[in-house]
Amino acid sequence: MKRSQGSRQGAQDLRGRRSGGSGPGGRPAGGREAGAASAAGVMPTAPGGFTYSAADEEKRRGVRRMKALATGLLLAVALVYALATWAQTSTAAGAGAWAGYVAAAAEAGMVGALADWFAVTALFRRPLGLPIPHTAIIPTKKDQLGQNLGEFVGENFLSGEVIRLRLRAVGIGSRLGAWLAEPAHADRVTAELATALRGALTVLRDADVQAVVDEAITRRAEAVEIAPGAGALLEKVVADGGHRRVVDLVCVRAHDWLVEHSDSVMQAVTGGAPGWTPRFVDRKVGERVYKELLRFVTEMRDMPDHPARGAVDRFLADFAHDLQTDDDTRTRVERLKSDVLGRGEVQDVIASAWSSVRAMVVAAAEDERSELRQRTRASILSLGARMTADDRLRGKVDGWLEDAAVYVVTTYRDEVTSLITDTVAGWDAEHTSRKIEAHIGRDLQFIRINGTVVGALAGLAIYTVSRLLGA
Repeated sequence: MKRSQGSRQGAQDLRGRRSGGSGPGGRPAGGREAGAASAAGVMPTAPGGFTYSAADEEKRRGVRRMKALATGLLLAVALVYALATWAQTSTAAGAGAWAGYVAAAAEAGMVGALADWFAVTALFRRPLGLPIPHTAIIPTKKDQLGQNLGEFVGENFLSGEVIRLRLRAVGIGSRLGAWLAEPAHADRVTAELATALRGALTVLRDADVQAVVDEAITRRAEAVEIAPGAGALLEKVVADGGHRRVVDLVCVRAHDWLVEHSDSVMQAVTGGAPGWTPRFVDRKVGERVYKELLRFVTEMRDMPDHPARGAVDRFLADFAHDLQTDDDTRTRVERLKSDVLGRGEVQDVIASAWSSVRAMVVAAAEDERSELRQRTRASILSLGARMTADDRLRGKVDGWLEDAAVYVVTTYRDEVTSLITDTVAGWDAEHTSRKIEAHIGRDLQFIRINGTVVGALAGLAIYTVSRLLGA
């Protein structure tokens, strides 16, 4: 029979694999490969991506044992039917009416066994090799089954409503809050975040990041006109008197410098005098200029209402107004901004900013006592406590997680279902059937056994009722 041939072929395949012969798909397997596969407890890969392990071979042997048992029961029922029929028709046997009951039960048992054998066999192959319609269902309709499986998974497992109900029943927010509130768990999360941050910063190339930062800062600065904003800021500073501290500092520093460098000031004045003037006149002029300059700076330092301070206030207010309204002033500021950004020193500062930031962050991530890790740990503990106690926050977290999960599932549902469909379509039909039969065939053989028993009982009941009605 076809089944017996398949069993013998399976045994030959198994012996071939153990001896380094051809694999399940008839492909040669070298001795070294077969030895390695045997040592690992895994058989060579068959067409369609299947891997027959030792457990699979054990299941196939179990299927063969159950097939032998079901077939043996069929043969036993057939023998009983033959004997009962002989006893019923033979006068030499001298059998009573019981032989008819036994023959009827055995006959119905054979019918049930044969019908279930046909049904089970039709799932995996054509019974007796005959081209009977709607047989060999798994090999012939493998692709359709894969498509139906993908659609079933997409409709019943990957729908937004199912995901929401499942996540809502789990209560991730409360569980996550209780888990994060534990100090040991907060330490673990902090350490994992630090490791991830350190790894990400290590993988990134400094040159690439510096180029991105440089381009972002330069492009942003060039795209935004700074004069109006600077003018508004300066106007507010002048109105609030914030510039006066700067003026005070300048006056103090100017007074101290004049006191310490009086000779330099007088030399600068006398050096600019005409050559025909007497030296003592130049010296007198220099001393006079120095004293007047020192007096002016001293008065400006000590007198908050000094006229020069008022002039500075008016100058700054006018300059703030021009920055916002005067086109010529704004153009000059933009030109100055471009000149500053184009200088190599500024570009070097921008490029080196990333290196400094990265080194600082990496050092903080590696140090368990750093402020960064301590604050991160405290924030995680606080978040866990709040999620445990605050129903509103917990509801928000649950809503965010549900929305994120639903978005991912609904967006990539077609990709997931197509993965199932394409994977099944790529399987080899013969080996798909053998693989499935190895996993569920043993249970299917019980259908044959049950069909034999149930058929016999049904036949006995029908025969009994017929005799009673006939009597």
